[in-house]
Amino acid sequence: MSSKFIIAFRLTFAKIVIALFCVFQAQTISAQDFHLSQYDAPPMFLNPAMTGMFDGQFRLHGHYRTQWAAVASKPFTTAGLSFDMPIKKFGIGLQVFNYRAGIGSYNAFSALLSVGYDVVFDKAQNHHLALGVQGGIVQKSVNFNQLTFGNQYTTSGGGTFDTSIPTGESYSGQSYLITDFNAGALYYYAKENVRLNPFIGFSAFHLTQPNESFYGNNNKLPIRYYVHAGTKINVSEKVQLLPKFIYMKQVNAQEITATLLLHYFLKDDTYLIFGPTYRNKDAAIIEAGIKKGSYTARVSYDVNTSSLKNTSNYRGGFEISLTYIARKNKPNPYANCPRL
Repeated sequence: MSSKFIIAFRLTFAKIVIALFCVFQAQTISAQDFHLSQYDAPPMFLNPAMTGMFDGQFRLHGHYRTQWAAVASKPFTTAGLSFDMPIKKFGIGLQVFNYRAGIGSYNAFSALLSVGYDVVFDKAQNHHLALGVQGGIVQKSVNFNQLTFGNQYTTSGGGTFDTSIPTGESYSGQSYLITDFNAGALYYYAKENVRLNPFIGFSAFHLTQPNESFYGNNNKLPIRYYVHAGTKINVSEKVQLLPKFIYMKQVNAQEITATLLLHYFLKDDTYLIFGPTYRNKDAAIIEAGIKKGSYTARVSYDVNTSSLKNTSNYRGGFEISLTYIARKNKPNPYANCPRL
């Protein structure tokens, strides 16, 4: 691959990223679903193409988030574990997540298997296109006995809900099981000791649009789309910047999240992580962490900036993650090498 082609490709890539960012910045968030502020910490959660795409023997990740403790008696919680490993050009992995929210103990549990494949475009092995697919099961449940409905409202005692009154609701069950399939693609530039290491990815979830309903109705789960991109900027041997963004769309719900992280290198493959994130019309987030050897620990907090801020008193969500990568037996990389 000629140097002129590579330069032209990288300039074109930069223009695409800038154009996408400008288009997505104009969008507004119209709903809030389960999401993560550290959206790329569990890589298979973001894009199945990232399965096994790292330098090491295997990767183990743990994640926990709690949200809306300021306004809900039972806050929304998200907990997850994932494991993946590269096998030559392939990657295989397993991701398990559990979400719980509200008085009715609404719960969603997912277990998904992932397979990734890495396509290399040049002899120097700098330009990569990773492809990935993901499939598994999702089990959702709710405890209707903990909920109250309009039919149970009574004016006695100044107005209250009487749980002894029939709800008038007719549901087919308090839980159901569905299958789920996802796919994605990721381009990344992996050459070491260069100023920029850009990446851009696209992923789609719920491709088969499985039917989900506690009432036995025809209710298709819409496809959720992600576009994510960024670049690692190797400023010096001590400083690395990571500007990145993610755009999500699911029917009429849209979300744009922009992040700028600073990596400050100390010694012995150790660096500090710090920087802000902004989720459009929803939250301002601050993140900090440390990467030391095989371990990376990150913690973040959401400051609520939505219309709920007067009730929440700006309190949003707390999130923590821990990643372990079993390294291959080779010398530590230079401080300005890309880390995918």
